[in-house]
Amino acid sequence: MKNMQTRVFVVHTTTPLASKIFLKAKEAEMMSEGYVWIVTSGLMNLFYSLDNPRIVESMQGVVGVKPFVPRSGKLKSTTIRWQKKFAEINPGITPPPEINLFGLWAYDTLSALGIAAEKVGFREPTYLQNTTALNSTNIFTTGTSQTGPKLLPEILGTEFEGLAGNFKLVNGQLQPSSFQILNVHRKKLRQVGIWTPLLPSSSSQRNANMTGFLGEELDQITWPGKSRNIPKGWEVSVSGEKLKVGVPAVAGFPEFVNTTNATNITGLYIDLFKSVMAALPYAVEYEFARFVKPDGSSAGSYDDLSQKVLYGEYDIVIGDITITANRSEYVDFSIPIEQGGVTRTQKIQYDDKINSELFFLKPLEKELWLTAIALFIFTGLALWILEHRVNKAFRGPASEHVGLIFYIPFMSLVFANKFTTAKLEKDHTDVSELIRNNDYVGCRNGSFVFELLKDLGFNESYIRVYKRPEELDEALSKGSEKGGIKAMFSPTPYTNLFLSKYRNKYMKVGSPYLSEGFAFAFPKGSPLVADVSRAIIKLTDNHTISGIKANWTSQFNDDGPSDSSSTPISLRSFTVLFAITGGVTGACLVVFLVSYLYKNRDLVQRISSSEMTTWSKLRAMSKHFDQRDPNSFRSGEYASSRHQNPVPAEEIPSENEDNVCPNSDRITEEDAHGSSSVQVENSRVV
Repeated sequence: MKNMQTRVFVVHTTTPLASKIFLKAKEAEMMSEGYVWIVTSGLMNLFYSLDNPRIVESMQGVVGVKPFVPRSGKLKSTTIRWQKKFAEINPGITPPPEINLFGLWAYDTLSALGIAAEKVGFREPTYLQNTTALNSTNIFTTGTSQTGPKLLPEILGTEFEGLAGNFKLVNGQLQPSSFQILNVHRKKLRQVGIWTPLLPSSSSQRNANMTGFLGEELDQITWPGKSRNIPKGWEVSVSGEKLKVGVPAVAGFPEFVNTTNATNITGLYIDLFKSVMAALPYAVEYEFARFVKPDGSSAGSYDDLSQKVLYGEYDIVIGDITITANRSEYVDFSIPIEQGGVTRTQKIQYDDKINSELFFLKPLEKELWLTAIALFIFTGLALWILEHRVNKAFRGPASEHVGLIFYIPFMSLVFANKFTTAKLEKDHTDVSELIRNNDYVGCRNGSFVFELLKDLGFNESYIRVYKRPEELDEALSKGSEKGGIKAMFSPTPYTNLFLSKYRNKYMKVGSPYLSEGFAFAFPKGSPLVADVSRAIIKLTDNHTISGIKANWTSQFNDDGPSDSSSTPISLRSFTVLFAITGGVTGACLVVFLVSYLYKNRDLVQRISSSEMTTWSKLRAMSKHFDQRDPNSFRSGEYASSRHQNPVPAEEIPSENEDNVCPNSDRITEEDAHGSSSVQVENSRVV
């Protein structure tokens, strides 16, 4: 009994045997703080008959019950007379402070018999001789009372207030009585409460079998060890050793449980367990133990790990352990600390190869492209028509704005890639399709998901198991046809973390399959289950658990994207787009330069044939190129602008000596270096 976790014991036995039990419990130090001993009415009724002080001493702190006897004047006077009689018969022995219940019931029974006899009205009993017993040597053989059939109904119908309370027989039994809750304190029984049945109401027969306390609460109880603290009723460790907490050697993700360092086991669910245990209303010491073989490898599946609790090798098992019907047969689970569900993950496939030369055309259909280009051209033309007469920036022939009108639709191609969306290929998106096409699927080694896949209809030979997320990533990338898998099935927490590591490469498919979440496993009947579950609820309400998860989630994301987290689009995808854009721009530039050189061919010829240095020739051409082209404006308008904003002389080549101007002037090397002048001939700028 001392090696049991429970610390509550109910004693229902005879007084002599109970006396021996408490003496032995005292010797075994089981009458100390933390223990609870409850005795039934048989022993409580005879408590004052215990004549050995050692027995009473060993029962200190015991709680018991016995039928409630209401105080009355008749009981008090009878008790006084009984104590006097007891002292006369037993000189030198202190009379008990009260008559025990059996004595009170005997007194009331005789009183009921007397009342019934008076009602029947007989003086002396008469018997019918038992003829079968005439030759018997049994001196206790008696005849049959002729008054008995009349006396019995009267006894059953007798009702009065006796020494033990109301005397009334129902179906031959006394009515249910209230019970006193008594506490052994020193040499007396101290009443700490009364337990009374609730009377049935006329409106509800449901209350007939209900009971409750009379009063708001019990008085304070002195427990074994003279303690006033309410015992919790059990001990976490019966031997004083730390609880042995089993953890999987290889969890689904090291972020969940990392046992690489045996002396410093870390992970999300390790932190959650520590916070839950710290929230218990009492201290619990524990130590982690990896579920490994002597060589350090995993000792089995999660089912095997859970069964170690049944065999007593572990006191608790924690980690990414899912609640299943099979496991609940041999362990008790706390409430879940993580959401449940099994989700399917598949690789994202595209309708066309993203590296196709015409990939940039995919976002919009042909009809939309043509409509958009036509609308862009129409908008540019309308803008030119509206602004041509009123805006100086739009003055000049319409041919100068054709480039602007066509520039808008060509530039829209540059932003076409922003509308590109990836889409999961339409085939094999249903589980029945995966089964029908004999596609391989995968799950974690040792997970309950393996059995789930078999239940869904997958042949065991088409289910591949993997230990690490990197292996699952490689298998999904290969695909079923190349030695990998078509889909991965995993608990939702695994899937969420997996997708956070391999962004934009995989996606969830379909609705999740219902399952329970992750929880802590305890031995059957462990009192820790209720307290741990309450602690989880408390930490959930005050957002401690969500804070721990958020901290670990940020660590997941801070690891940076994986090398395979996205599918890059190569330069080849936009070869045609860049060629068109560059070609149009280059063609415009070539046409403009050819046109410029052709119009100013005399100037170009004179500069190139001059004796200036190459650098001076370049400077002269640059200065000429920087001037406005007067052919784009009317002469009157330009002359007005010319008088209001005259061009500095040094910026226009003069006609002196070898100075050459656009129409007939010459240029010298000195002017090419900046000391040029302005010549106006026939009202034209030269």
